[in-house]
Amino acid sequence: MYDPSHLRTFLSVAQTLSFTQAARRLGLRQSTVSQHVRRLEDATGRQLFSRDTHSVELTEDGEAMLGFARRILEVHEQATAFFTGTRLRGRLRFGASEDFVLTRLPEILEGFRHDHPEVDLELTVELSGTLHERLAAGKLDLVLAKRRPEDPRGEPVWSDRLVWIGAERLRLEPDRPVPLIVYPPPGITRALALEALQREGRAWRVACTSGSLNGLIAAARAGLGVMAHSRGLVPPGLVRVPERAGLPELGGVDFVLVHGRHRPSAQGAANALAAAVLAGGVRLHRPQRTGLG
Repeated sequence: MYDPSHLRTFLSVAQTLSFTQAARRLGLRQSTVSQHVRRLEDATGRQLFSRDTHSVELTEDGEAMLGFARRILEVHEQATAFFTGTRLRGRLRFGASEDFVLTRLPEILEGFRHDHPEVDLELTVELSGTLHERLAAGKLDLVLAKRRPEDPRGEPVWSDRLVWIGAERLRLEPDRPVPLIVYPPPGITRALALEALQREGRAWRVACTSGSLNGLIAAARAGLGVMAHSRGLVPPGLVRVPERAGLPELGGVDFVLVHGRHRPSAQGAANALAAAVLAGGVRLHRPQRTGLG
């Protein structure tokens, strides 16, 4: 009833909320993407997306189809692997940015381990800049992280905007340096925050430095200062700093998957995990049920 190719297209559109980006990711024409979605809507008898010339949004039925589509494709892939005897094996070194500590990435990894029990998955949680360095040095096989603005590499998982966040009770004095809560170098978010303040000629001081997202969140909740963070991943207990504070715009940020090239033996497992992350990308915007460790 539901064509797997149509389901994969649906998931890609749901993840990017863009028919154009989904077409680019899948290597299809935009008209083909529209056709796949239309045929899936015909098969369900429901509208899965509400769309106009400016935006694409999931309907309630589309939200429901997300879970069904993922499960159908997972079972389809399991059956294919069983009957073709193509079981993945070996060691996969996967690096995930600190940004994903509070998301539901663990659920995606749990599903991957269930589907590929013979793959030894080694997880590294680090700063995005550090992960890119480790990947380039051949110490990781696949990385899910923020992309440096000048770096064109990587398969987009989603794009977001950076915003200033802090404790709700925090008040910034306009004539005093902005108290910053930041990752240490080579943190990408740190660099973007400092560049934005320097462009505006706004004085700043470092109130807290931590390589741990939980450490930064604790400092922010204590009211020590503000931090730059992805708009879609604002941790509980923190809020966006209001515009009246006069902080500069931080711009956008891309979250991408980047493959290593040093160990061809890990390519199959890396491709499978990348597909799982892309298929479950919507869940990365949502709070986790359990932590990474």
